[in-house]
Amino acid sequence: MAGATLYTVIVADDEDELREAVCTMIPWEELGFRLAGSAGNGLDALQLVEKYEPDLLLTDIRMPFISGIELARQVREVRPATNIAFLSGYDDFAYAQQAIQYNIISYMLKPLTIEGLGKELRAIRQKIDAQYALFRKSGPVGGEQKVRAAGVMPLVLDGYAEPEPEAQLEAYAREVGLLRDVEDRPCYTVMVSTLLSREGANRTTPSFAASIDRLAAKYLRSVSFFSGGKVVTVLLGNPSDFEEYLHILADELPQMARRALDGRCHMGISRMVRSLASLHGAYREAVEALRQGEHSGEGAQFVRDLAPTAQGGELLCQRALELLDQRYMDADLSLVSLSGMLDVSPNHLSACIKKYAGDTFINILIRRRMEAGRELVTGTELKLQEISRRCGYTDQHYFSYCFKKYCGESPNAMRRRLSAERAGEGA
Repeated sequence: MAGATLYTVIVADDEDELREAVCTMIPWEELGFRLAGSAGNGLDALQLVEKYEPDLLLTDIRMPFISGIELARQVREVRPATNIAFLSGYDDFAYAQQAIQYNIISYMLKPLTIEGLGKELRAIRQKIDAQYALFRKSGPVGGEQKVRAAGVMPLVLDGYAEPEPEAQLEAYAREVGLLRDVEDRPCYTVMVSTLLSREGANRTTPSFAASIDRLAAKYLRSVSFFSGGKVVTVLLGNPSDFEEYLHILADELPQMARRALDGRCHMGISRMVRSLASLHGAYREAVEALRQGEHSGEGAQFVRDLAPTAQGGELLCQRALELLDQRYMDADLSLVSLSGMLDVSPNHLSACIKKYAGDTFINILIRRRMEAGRELVTGTELKLQEISRRCGYTDQHYFSYCFKKYCGESPNAMRRRLSAERAGEGA
C-alpha cells in the first residue's frame, strides 16, 4: 500500500494470546492500516479511541466491564466517524445486531485464521475507501432531493413581511416533498456549514451539500442547499431525535471533513423550532452561531451555547466539575447527561472541559471516582461491593480493575499493606 493513506486501528480483545497474535502477525501496513494501540477490556479501548481517534476499532463483542455493544455506543458518542468491526462467537450474532446503528462495518466469527482476518481487513479497507469517496463525491444534488432543496430555500432565506399561515406553508412543504403527508409534523433545526482549507480559505462548493445530506441521513431527515459560500441544512425530526443524534452529527461532520477532505468544517446550529414559519429565524441564529464559532475555533457551535445567560467557557468548566464532584456516584452519569443539567450542547461542554481542565470528561470522572474509592478503602471497613456502588460502579470487578490501574494496587492489597504497616508501627 505504498503511497496510500494508512487508516489507524485499535484492537480490543480480552484474550491476551489472541490479541497479541492479531497485533503482531497481521501485516497492517501492507493491508492499508496502522496499528495505533491495543486494549484488553472495553474501558481501555474507549480511552484509546478518545486519544487516537482511529478509523477502525476491531473488538471482541464480549469484553470485561464494557461489552462490545456498550463500547460501540460510547464510541459513537466520542468518535462517530470511527468504524467498528466485531470479532466474536457465532452465538453472539443476534446480540451484535443490536449495534447495527453504531457504524458496524464487519462481523467476523471466531475462530478466525490470520489469513482470514487479513482477507476481511482488505474488504474493510475497501469499504472505508468507499465511505470517504462517497463523502468526497462531487456533483450537484439530484432528483427529488434537488426539488426539495429548491422548495425549502425560500422558507429559510426569505423573511416575510406578512408571514403566511402555517397550514399554507405546510401545504407548500408537502407539495415540494419536504413533508410526507398531513400527519407529518416534525420539529426543525437549521445548520449552516462551511468547509475551510488548513490555511482558513473557504473551500465550500455546491457539492458539499450532497456530502452533508448523505452523512445526515444516518441520523435525521435533512435537506441541504448551497447559498453564499455556505451550505444551509434543514434537519427534521422529533425532539428525542435531536437530543440523541444532533450532537453526534455535529461531531462526525468535522471528523469526516478532516479525514476525507483534509479540511476544517465549521457549523452553526440553531435551536429546535416547531413551525415552518420559524425557519428563517432559525437560519439567522445558525448564521450567527457559525460566525461566533469561526472565531472560537470550535467545529460546531450551537446557538444555545451563545445565549446571553450562557456561562463563559472557564466558568462552564468549573460548574461541570462541581456537578461531577457532586454526582460521580451516579452510575449513569455521562457527558450527555451532564450537558443536559447545564443546558449546553455536549460538544461545547466537551471542548470546554478539554480546554480548561486539560483532560477528557471520562478521564476526569474515573479519576474522581478513584479518589473517592481510595478514601473509602483506606478510611472505612466497608465491603468492596458497597464501595464500588458509592463510586458509581455496578460491577465490583470493574471498580477493582480501575482502582488498580489508577492506584497501582488492588483495593484488597492496599488494605493488607496498610494493615501490616499499622501493625509494624504498633510493635
